[in-house]
Amino acid sequence: MELLWQIDKNILLWIQSLRQEWMTPFWKGITFLGDYGWFWIVLALGLLCFQKTRKTGAVTLLALLIGSLATNIICKPLFARIRPYEVIEGLVLLVPKQMDYSFPSGHSCAAFAGAAVCMRMLPRWYGGGLLILAGLLAFSRLYVGVHYPSDVLGGILIGISAGWTALKLYGCYQRHINGIAPS
Repeated sequence: MELLWQIDKNILLWIQSLRQEWMTPFWKGITFLGDYGWFWIVLALGLLCFQKTRKTGAVTLLALLIGSLATNIICKPLFARIRPYEVIEGLVLLVPKQMDYSFPSGHSCAAFAGAAVCMRMLPRWYGGGLLILAGLLAFSRLYVGVHYPSDVLGGILIGISAGWTALKLYGCYQRHINGIAPS
């Protein structure tokens, strides 16, 4: 664990050394898109409004719900990891202090849960754009100093798993309503 903490710390301090005043508003804006998962929830609700994308919206909401439960109800209380700005000397926080634990990153989880579903269910260029946004959002959490790299990686993995689970559940539901036995 000590080695992981040292790696996390060194990466965060290195990212901090790359900060530029002109880049900070961009990264703060990107990180804001992930606050409370609002961007991904609005996207999913928007997708629900159109017949052609309604299923994608529903599966995206399911993925967000699964990811949120895994992240906020199970993992954060279980691991109770203190935020990096509380323990890494010299790390400068660029956004207000967070009120919950650090591991895993909820922003990264929501972003990758939503992007994973959209990559699978929408035309490639929409899904690809959302995947790029998810990557930017995950990196923004490191840039603003609120997560360790391992928190972000954990959030990404949980998010992708939540997306995959939602897609599988949707597939089971589709087979059930169509009267096809699962294989």
